[in-house]
Amino acid sequence: MAIFRAFLNAAVQSKMVKFGLQFKATLENVTNVRPEGEDFRWFLKLKCGNCGEIPDKWQYVNLAESAPLKGGRGSASMVQKCKLCSRENSIGLLFANVGLSPCFVSVKAEDSEKFKTMVQFECRGLEPVDFQPQAGFAAQGTESGTAFPEVNLLEKDWTDYDEKVKESVGIYEVTHRFIKC
Repeated sequence: MAIFRAFLNAAVQSKMVKFGLQFKATLENVTNVRPEGEDFRWFLKLKCGNCGEIPDKWQYVNLAESAPLKGGRGSASMVQKCKLCSRENSIGLLFANVGLSPCFVSVKAEDSEKFKTMVQFECRGLEPVDFQPQAGFAAQGTESGTAFPEVNLLEKDWTDYDEKVKESVGIYEVTHRFIKC
């Protein structure tokens, strides 16, 4: 029985699951809301798929960092050992087809107040359960095309002023959810 349980745990552990982070906000006079740069940090709370432990600390993944997977099976954005059960788990960012460009999706003005998948994660032994947006987002004026390169969504709201069209701009009521892909 113990051998079967160990085999079953190993099979569950090695199974890769894709999760999409869906983003929703009310957009005022802005479009093309997106993460900026390879060093953009996705701050997440991650649950161990083996024991259910969810650490209190926010953890982040980004494109700029990579760690090798055990057994030479490639790499991931983050590889961690669960503090409770000692299981090695990993999470990585999904890339688009052969071009090796990240699958980050911009939220457009027409997506205002609708959930839209912004990024996907490849998870082995982990499940994202919470997301904390922070600095590093960018947006663009809907009418003017004005670039807003330093959007901080930590407070779940952001406002500015578009000088070109003399209008206020903003991103309000930021929320999210995770879906299995």
